[in-house]
Amino acid sequence: MTVGILREPSIETRVSLLPEHIALLGKHNIDVFLETNAGLQAFAPDSLYEQAGAEISSREEILRRSDILLSIHAIAETDLASAKSTAVIMGLYNPLAQPNLINQWATKGLTTFSMDMLPRTTRAQSMDVLSSQANIAGYKAVLLAAMQLPKYFPMFMTAAGSIPPAKVMILGAGVAGLQAIATARRLGAVVEVFDTRPAVKEEVMSLGAKFIEVEGAQDAPGAGGYAVEQTEEYKLKQQQRIAEVAAKADVIITTAQIPGRKAPVLLPDSVLDSMKAGSLIIDLASATGGNTSQTKDGETVVYKNVTIIGNSNLPGTMPADASKLYGKNILNFLQLIIGPEGQLNLNFEDDLVKGTCITYNGEVCNERVRGELRMSDN
Repeated sequence: MTVGILREPSIETRVSLLPEHIALLGKHNIDVFLETNAGLQAFAPDSLYEQAGAEISSREEILRRSDILLSIHAIAETDLASAKSTAVIMGLYNPLAQPNLINQWATKGLTTFSMDMLPRTTRAQSMDVLSSQANIAGYKAVLLAAMQLPKYFPMFMTAAGSIPPAKVMILGAGVAGLQAIATARRLGAVVEVFDTRPAVKEEVMSLGAKFIEVEGAQDAPGAGGYAVEQTEEYKLKQQQRIAEVAAKADVIITTAQIPGRKAPVLLPDSVLDSMKAGSLIIDLASATGGNTSQTKDGETVVYKNVTIIGNSNLPGTMPADASKLYGKNILNFLQLIIGPEGQLNLNFEDDLVKGTCITYNGEVCNERVRGELRMSDN
């Protein structure tokens, strides 16, 4: 069995596996090929991979020889032409947002696993790439806000007078939101949190934040812990309540996303107009449209003295630890599809394997992605 680690596009600083992960694969009779300088931006030079037992090679050679190809971003069509027809490809491909690309992969007969489709169950926690990366995003969002905000985060009492603590509102109490709460509280901010899922209230309060309640939220049991679409009546109540808190906030961190859908706009112009001059928004949902009406992905926008930073790639600002966690998630998942002697063993009776597999045997095999394809055809 051979595993190939490909170098990511220049915009990506992370790598699928670090040298510390290579030795574990070697124990299972797995040979690892690394594209030249694939780990350089994660501070892992080729020499460290070689010491761990990996072979440094060209991209074309890796595509040609690897049984499993690891690439965080989707592999280009020209590269896929060089890959083995039986190769397994694994990464973060956001298949719900691009079902037509996935359909093309199926037509080519590719076997693909997208780690962002992993069922979010207790058993899957050690493989949950979204959670490990979102944790970093929530942490860095608060640090970024503390650097950019023209005020202190904690309360200060000085001879020149007292400085009140910053007021931080966090929209979305998933993994990123919860880490943002913890980090903001450690820095001394007063934190209020909104989420459509009433079930997260206890977690929010346990971290020392106030939960903003809006009656009438739908919390679908089949959504696997993700947010779901809400009624128009609820959205109106939600917008009114968020507007009240936003007008007093110094910092707002937004994380609200719905898989396969455009991010909900929770902060329209009318809310932004009411915010204090000098206040700051960190929008972690910018890659899917953003939670504000003015968000631009990868850009900083100043709207009427409110600064809006759209950044969905904060894990990339910590490439060493982001790659460490991502690589461990990948290793744990590989144990499900690789047998004890190093042979490929795809057990589709396993709900984690079945839920994460996107294309197999010439078909789109994931039910949720098939549903998106049917919708795009109509």
